Amino acid sequence: MMSCVFAAMIAAAIICGAANGSIAAVLDALTEGAANAVTLSLSLAGAYMLWMGLMGIARRAGLIDALSRAMRKPLALLFPNAGEAVAPITLNLAANFFGAGSAATPFGLEAMKELNAKAKYAGVATDEMCMFLALNASALELLPANVLALRTAAGSEDAYIVVLPTFIASVISFVSAAAICALFCRIMPQRPIGKGRA
Repeated sequence: MMSCVFAAMIAAAIICGAANGSIAAVLDALTEGAANAVTLSLSLAGAYMLWMGLMGIARRAGLIDALSRAMRKPLALLFPNAGEAVAPITLNLAANFFGAGSAATPFGLEAMKELNAKAKYAGVATDEMCMFLALNASALELLPANVLALRTAAGSEDAYIVVLPTFIASVISFVSAAAICALFCRIMPQRPIGKGRA
């Protein structure tokens, strides 16, 4: 879908450039943009490899597992009926905490699979599924690896100045998401698809 959108945008730019007599400027901009994209991709690749390497070291050193064990009991309060899904949930949130979204994805899929197996109604998201999605989207994050990589690639003089504000904002987002989701789960209980309120 997005490829069609970008193709339409490029075609519209070329047509407008031709109509205005500035087709050369449009083609120059396309070439410059493509060159900048390659440069940015290479810069980001280095930063991503650094952070993914640090994440791998932390995992092998047992830091991720230790954090997961520490989070298990508090998360059990948010996911009282999660059962075996608590383990992948904690690993997912721990990976997100360190800014390793790609490492978090398999744990997230496993958690949703476990939660779906315990669903009371087929095709209806459980309270635990909604809570997990809300917390995952709010992304409590200590190291915003993507932002740091982009700032470093763009030549920022102090790429790490955003770490503390990002952490504070993510804590507020995380707590707000948990509170709002818990409220809506209470006032809008689960029911089978097509059924009215009980």
